[in-house]
Amino acid sequence: MTRQEAKDRIEKLKKEINRDRYAYHVLNKSLIPDEVLDSLKKELFDLELQYPEFITPDSPTQRVGGRPLKEFKKVRHEMPMISFDDAFSEQDMKDWFGRIENYLKMKIDQEFFCELKLDGLSVELVYDKGVFVRGSTRGDGLIGEDVTQNLKTIEDIPLRLEGDYPDHLVVRGEVILNKKEFERINEEQKEKGGKLYANPRNIAAGSVRQLDPKITASRKMNSFQYDIVVGKNVKTHEEEHGFLKKWGFNINPWSKSAHSMQDIYDFHRHWGEPDRREKLEYEIDGIVVIVNNNRIFDEAGVIGKAPRAAMAYKFSPREATTIVEDIRVQVGRTGVLTPVAVMRPVNVGGTTITHATLHNMDQIEKLDLRIGDTVVVSRAGDVIPQITKVFKDLRVGKEKKFKMPETCPHGCGKVIKEGVFYRCANPKCGAVSRELIRHFVSRPGFNIEGLGPKIIDRFLDEGLISDAADIFDLQKGDIAALERFGEKSAENIVLEIAAKKKVPLSRLVFALGIIHIGEETSGLIAKKIGEIAGKRELNIDDIIKSGRRLTLDELQTIPDVGPKVAESVYEWFGNGQNIEFLKRLAKAGVEIEPLRSTGISGKLKGLSFVLTGTLETMSREEAKKKIRGQGGDVSESVNKKTDYVVAGSEPGSKYDKAKSLGVRIISEKDFLELIGA
Repeated sequence: MTRQEAKDRIEKLKKEINRDRYAYHVLNKSLIPDEVLDSLKKELFDLELQYPEFITPDSPTQRVGGRPLKEFKKVRHEMPMISFDDAFSEQDMKDWFGRIENYLKMKIDQEFFCELKLDGLSVELVYDKGVFVRGSTRGDGLIGEDVTQNLKTIEDIPLRLEGDYPDHLVVRGEVILNKKEFERINEEQKEKGGKLYANPRNIAAGSVRQLDPKITASRKMNSFQYDIVVGKNVKTHEEEHGFLKKWGFNINPWSKSAHSMQDIYDFHRHWGEPDRREKLEYEIDGIVVIVNNNRIFDEAGVIGKAPRAAMAYKFSPREATTIVEDIRVQVGRTGVLTPVAVMRPVNVGGTTITHATLHNMDQIEKLDLRIGDTVVVSRAGDVIPQITKVFKDLRVGKEKKFKMPETCPHGCGKVIKEGVFYRCANPKCGAVSRELIRHFVSRPGFNIEGLGPKIIDRFLDEGLISDAADIFDLQKGDIAALERFGEKSAENIVLEIAAKKKVPLSRLVFALGIIHIGEETSGLIAKKIGEIAGKRELNIDDIIKSGRRLTLDELQTIPDVGPKVAESVYEWFGNGQNIEFLKRLAKAGVEIEPLRSTGISGKLKGLSFVLTGTLETMSREEAKKKIRGQGGDVSESVNKKTDYVVAGSEPGSKYDKAKSLGVRIISEKDFLELIGA
């Protein structure tokens, strides 16, 4: 065979193999038996081995190739790779469409395109002159990881496009692992004695990010494409799917247009039925609804990191049955007793669950829950385990009713009832002290690294400490004398404690563990204490005097402080034991960093802000610093005193409360303009 004959044969083999790939993965039909296809691939491989100069990136043999990578290169997306906001009810969907019309200030036709929400890994594919040149992960939405070699191993992804395609094309889709392959991989893990994977999505994500493409290839994954980002202007999202199919991409066959909100609800209900979802070869966790008209979609724009004109309509929480084997009581930092159900392990939505909080006694009574009951456990929003139902007809008579203990589980005092909650009446409750110490050394508090829960428990059990003030009196010899603590580890702990003796007043206030006081409110209270003291450099004695001077009325003038919070702070400084604790901190050498000048000025002076959702251009901590740097205040919760709520992507309940109170809500873009960034 001459070189030219070899080249011609290689091109014909590539064309035939790619034609079969297109028929199998896109048209769902097989043109030739698998054995024949394997034979063609072997011939192509042998020819390319003999004539390596004719190997091209679009050759089927290049789906697995190259040496393992040392690391993934970073690549910038041509357009931001955004995600979807979530809806969980028909009302959520109505509200979503209403927001689009309000934003555009016009009535728009209810023309939508519905797709299954695949539970996989989002990827971007780039083609130049029809050849696949780069594939990347979402990353942070702006910059992803180059996983081209790994994506080449996925047969669904064409290495060369079919038909009349653009010179430069960028599309997006999802890489998934089907259920049978998931079970096969877990069987292999089981035989090896390895850790079992929780769900197919985890394997898909981990497989795409393997540095060795051969590992990726060993896991038979699939991919669906659903979006044209660059390269072709079309009128509707439905048309995009048509073009993608013509070019050789695998598109999901169950996508469907919808002409009303009722059509959306029907589509959601249809695929939300457990039996129907079980028959699918892959996992889905909802549907994606998109305004079909691309012009309207583009005009609606993006809010945070999500397009306004698209929504992920999630299914109801996944549920499973299990048995409650016990109900135990946990004592929190403030002494509140919380009942927790200990359950026979059950897999719900890909996660093994063994515990579910029961919140309070009222919930137990409402469910009529007993130890030994068969129950339905679900994951609200696919995250928080909760018991939703008790099968009373399955009782055998051995089930036991649960009662809240009359004394603290740690034997340190009586339990008193406050509303729906039960609390340990002993202020020196061992469990409360334990949680208070953990809170005291946490990152927002004194941030003492190396003092984890196990070490704190050990120090308490050995009698080295009884509260947080004792930490600052620890000596190297005290710790080194303990079993499994060497000289070096003891020295490191003591040095870390000494390095953290000086803190900002806001961190000290937070570390005290005052009930109802969070990180932001701590900063506001610290500012008020500084104002009362009338100076920037404070010692703990100044804090005691200023704290005792605070009245309930004065406290309620602080943004984010209502009657309950004010009463909590007032009572804390009125408690002699707490004052003694502060004095012991002073004696141990704890110091306060100078306060910011109380006369600070700026364009945000006197304004109160609340942050919700994820910001794209900066972290929340950076945003808080910018607000405070220009004289503004940051609060934890929304109230009528709040001036602005800054809403990033996926805002939480603070967003809804701001709307109900009529508080002004601004986007991240508006916020940046406000601070002059």
